[in-house]
Amino acid sequence: MRLGYACMNTELKTVFKTLRLATAAAEGTGKIKELTLKNMQTTLEIVQWNIENHILFYRASSSIVPLSTHPVNDWIWWEDADFLAIADEIRQLALQHGMRVSVHPGQYTVLNSQKPEVVEKSIQDLEYHDKLIELLGGNDIILHTGGAYGDKEAAKLRFAKVYATLSDSIKKKLRLENDDKTFTVRDVLDVSKMCGVPVCFDIHHHNVNNDGEPVDFAEILATWNGFGTPKIHISTGKEGFTDLRHHDLVSEEDFNQLLYLLKGTDADIMFEAKLKEQSVLPFVRKLMNP
Repeated sequence: MRLGYACMNTELKTVFKTLRLATAAAEGTGKIKELTLKNMQTTLEIVQWNIENHILFYRASSSIVPLSTHPVNDWIWWEDADFLAIADEIRQLALQHGMRVSVHPGQYTVLNSQKPEVVEKSIQDLEYHDKLIELLGGNDIILHTGGAYGDKEAAKLRFAKVYATLSDSIKKKLRLENDDKTFTVRDVLDVSKMCGVPVCFDIHHHNVNNDGEPVDFAEILATWNGFGTPKIHISTGKEGFTDLRHHDLVSEEDFNQLLYLLKGTDADIMFEAKLKEQSVLPFVRKLMNP
């Protein structure tokens, strides 16, 4: 079992550099490369810190390459020797220490949108994440189903139809997560049956959005056949069990609930808490010294 967190490290006070479109247009791709290499160096420092502190699961930032899919960025970063040198360091460290690396495209990556232009941009974003995670040595791209648009069943079918058009490389890495408002675990399992995508179970999302149905963890695990160790998300509600907002930390009660559900099954658990690595460290120490 590996425990991890997403993107920022509060101990290192990390910042991922972004870039305004006007600045990129004025200064060219040289500026994009400069900031990308800084972001890659930051990622390397976080990975090194994580290894030193026995945190072997990490979600890389989606912002590593500023304006990654915008036409203003014509830099072929995935073939750039300077980029590849840092990526190779990260990949080798992950391989050497058994670290799992993932990415999670944002809320605007919506494969089941009713707008073709949104779908096209979403596929472009997945292609960016696919290149990035491949070079970092990871194999997980986490995604939500999208919107219901007044007809959830049609929205599921639309997701599966677009999924079928994706590259084999993206299909190999994509994992579908249940969300906290629309698509329950049951809904996501339905989509999984249609297209074969593994289900990334978010226990807090399930607690607040479940249509009164208990989770069938055996069914979730079955979706991971051939895809490796299941990936799970955990968080604690800021002011209560069903609060959608994330707490600074993950409570011991919530973590124990997840362990009870797992019943000894191996899984890698991503902590989604505001204090990032600080939320993970106490549980890593407990696992190391039971």
